[in-house]
Amino acid sequence: MIVAQAKKTSAAESDTRIKSLITLIDTLTALVAEENVELAKGLPASRLKQVDEKNRLAEIFERTVAECAAGTTSLNVRDRILREQLLERIFKLRAAMDENLVRLRAAIEASNRRIEAVMQAIREQIAAVSPYGASGRVATRAVSSGTIRSA
Repeated sequence: MIVAQAKKTSAAESDTRIKSLITLIDTLTALVAEENVELAKGLPASRLKQVDEKNRLAEIFERTVAECAAGTTSLNVRDRILREQLLERIFKLRAAMDENLVRLRAAIEASNRRIEAVMQAIREQIAAVSPYGASGRVATRAVSSGTIRSA
C-alpha cells in the first residue's frame, strides 16, 4: 500500500512538472510569436521589448532540457493526453523559433545595410570637405572658369 501511494505521489509530481513545463513553453511561444510580428513590421531587433523575457524563459527551458538529458530530472509522462500536449507545444515552439531565427537574421541584415548607408554618407561628406585626396596628398580643387585669379 505504501509503495502504491508513493507511485501515485510520484506520478502526480511528474504531471505537475509537465504541466508547468507546458505553461512555460506556451508563454515562451507567445513571446516569440509577438516578437515575430514586430520583426515582420520592420522594427530593429534591438528595440524589441520581448528580448529580455524571451531570453529568461529560454534559459529556464534550456536548463530543464539539459537536466532531462543529464538524467537529473525525469519527465515520465504516463498520461497519453498530457504527453501529446507536451509534444504539440514543443513542435509549436520549434516552429515559432525557426521563424524567429529567420526574422532576426533579416533584421540584422537590414541593420547592417542601414549602418553601411550611414557610414557611406559620412565618408562622402568627409571626402567632400577634406583637403586630401585618396592618395593622402593635398587634392587640387577644380577651379571654375568664372573665378578671377589675381597674380
